[in-house]
Amino acid sequence: MRAITPFLWLDGCAAEAVDFYCSIFPDSEITRIIHKPDEPAAGSVLTIKFKLKGEEFIAFNASSPFRFSEALSMMILCDTQEEIDYYWEKLAEGGTPLAAGWLKDRYGLSWQVTPAEFFHLMDSEDVEHNARLMAAMNTMVKFDLETLRAASRGEWQPDAN
Repeated sequence: MRAITPFLWLDGCAAEAVDFYCSIFPDSEITRIIHKPDEPAAGSVLTIKFKLKGEEFIAFNASSPFRFSEALSMMILCDTQEEIDYYWEKLAEGGTPLAAGWLKDRYGLSWQVTPAEFFHLMDSEDVEHNARLMAAMNTMVKFDLETLRAASRGEWQPDAN
């Protein structure tokens, strides 16, 4: 196990959530299921260790008054618009699109579906360039890579969208 592993507390739906996530991400698998010791015959899941795109997670299955918030999110860096569209469509199904690449999935977990190129585009000493890029981003719910590139080149205006 890695030194730092995301541990997701899910309100009685850990198996369902893990199946959902594993169906979306390549190189994903369930690596271990631990059942509740007081309910082994019923097969009630306590924790599920799993990987998404090779990254380890643990899902904890218990009733809880705790809920996820946007204070913590999972970021997916995407290389193409097709990849952005794919993850956005899958994770937003039954969830809530927010803004600027953020969404909450059907289990309440926040995701940022972000073009990897965005960080390269923002790595500029030019304040006007970065302001244009941020203004373009702030008009988006799901990222549009071509609009970000146009803003970076100075070919996008706030009233253009």
